[in-house]
Amino acid sequence: MADQPATVQGNTYPTIESGLKLVLITAGILAATLMQTLDTTIVNVALPVIQGNLGATLDEGAWVVTGYIISAVIVIPLTPWLQIRFGRRQYYSAAIIGFTIASVLCGTSGSIQELILWRIVQGAFGGGLIATAQATLRDTFPKDKFGLSQGLFSIGAIVGPAVGPTMGGWLTDNYSWNWVFFINVVPGIFAFIVMLTSLKNPNDPRKMPLDVTGLALLIVGLGSLQYILGEGQRNDWFDDPVITGFAIASALGLLAFAAWEMFATDHPIVDLRVLRYPQIWAGSLLAFSVGATLYGGIVIFPQYVQGALGFTATLSGELIFVRAAFIAVGAPLVVRLSTSGKVDTRYLLLTGFILVGISQFWFAGITTSGNDFGSLVLPNILSGVGLSMLFIPISIAMLNGLAPQVIPKAAAFQSLSQQLGGSISTAVLVTLLARRDAFHQDTLAQFVQPAYGPVARFLGAHGSLGQLYADVVKEASVMSFADCQFVLGVLAIALLPLVFVMPKRRKTSGPVHISLE
Repeated sequence: MADQPATVQGNTYPTIESGLKLVLITAGILAATLMQTLDTTIVNVALPVIQGNLGATLDEGAWVVTGYIISAVIVIPLTPWLQIRFGRRQYYSAAIIGFTIASVLCGTSGSIQELILWRIVQGAFGGGLIATAQATLRDTFPKDKFGLSQGLFSIGAIVGPAVGPTMGGWLTDNYSWNWVFFINVVPGIFAFIVMLTSLKNPNDPRKMPLDVTGLALLIVGLGSLQYILGEGQRNDWFDDPVITGFAIASALGLLAFAAWEMFATDHPIVDLRVLRYPQIWAGSLLAFSVGATLYGGIVIFPQYVQGALGFTATLSGELIFVRAAFIAVGAPLVVRLSTSGKVDTRYLLLTGFILVGISQFWFAGITTSGNDFGSLVLPNILSGVGLSMLFIPISIAMLNGLAPQVIPKAAAFQSLSQQLGGSISTAVLVTLLARRDAFHQDTLAQFVQPAYGPVARFLGAHGSLGQLYADVVKEASVMSFADCQFVLGVLAIALLPLVFVMPKRRKTSGPVHISLE
């Protein structure tokens, strides 16, 4: 590890802004970030309506989500190369307007095949928005406001997915499914104009050879992995030869990609060398946990409250919004603590993961078929407070002290880890739900004997085996949701030791220490 930053080829330019220009750039970045992160969850609520209106099957509808994530996951690690090759301002502006246009085309789609195509295009443009936004905010704010820049970014990065179900349910119930895409038009145009006219490039764009082999291996590895995660449960996982084939392709592709990028090319399209630094690989694993808890929880929680408790989509979204509100409220305090010089950010991370873990165990303990809205508010609040203490300290610990040319690479790994955490968590939880549901049904069925006292009394009161069976199915489903909440709690607690791999807090206004040279 060198003490001085590496030399960056080409001219370098100051990027720090102040006054009205800083406000405009920040607003544009937050608009683009919210636009992208909302789309990761806003569509889920509208899927049943989309399938009905376009005459799509359940599997076809699932590709509206899977296609988007596959293309986004592939592009995320490419964003540092794209910024260097085309210039940060040019690439970021193109990604924003491309995402906006693709959103319009999604909303005007007349068939499920057309919608899937434009969702893949939308994901390709949207994949680079998060990592680019994070690095851009870091470089635009003064050094002593680094924590503030990451705090503002976290509002879009974490609050967006949390309010997506609320927004999606409200738009679908009150307007139409098309508006979950049209909602991106105004913020997209605003962000595009601001970025194109106001954002400064930290370096001149420069020609770089395209690592075609590395790109192809990355597409095979990550694309196959995401296909497995999206389609595995519906196709019975490795009992399906197609899933098995994609699993082999993913493993071989990712291994070959890592070997090629590390040893066989002088111009890697993804610089894996940054993972030699503990703050980056440990931070990436912690970001994975945040993504798993945030996105995984958002997937299963609406299914529980809408399926088992009978909440409307809007009411379900309002409950999730409680969590989002406390993330937003807690962010400014966490920024102040993280940058005060008095609190080690590792202890904020420790507290955050513990609170998230406790909230998940709390959910697991109270998950029944008789909960009302009020009974679920307090654990949602605790989860929101915990999540507010995670993203900002992780960003500060990962990015602070890095050389300028390393920052986009570290931000890309954080973004990729969070996305993969959400994808893997969702796949695991959906499978766990199905299997634990079957397990609990079998277990409860053993007690459904006419001679058993409670069963006899139930049949005497209701006289219906059909009603008894329906109650067994419902209770088995509720118990499987409780199991999933418990697993998310275990995940949050299990990664606690990684917190202490992160570096101790250092002043955010200090000099750059870490480079790749």
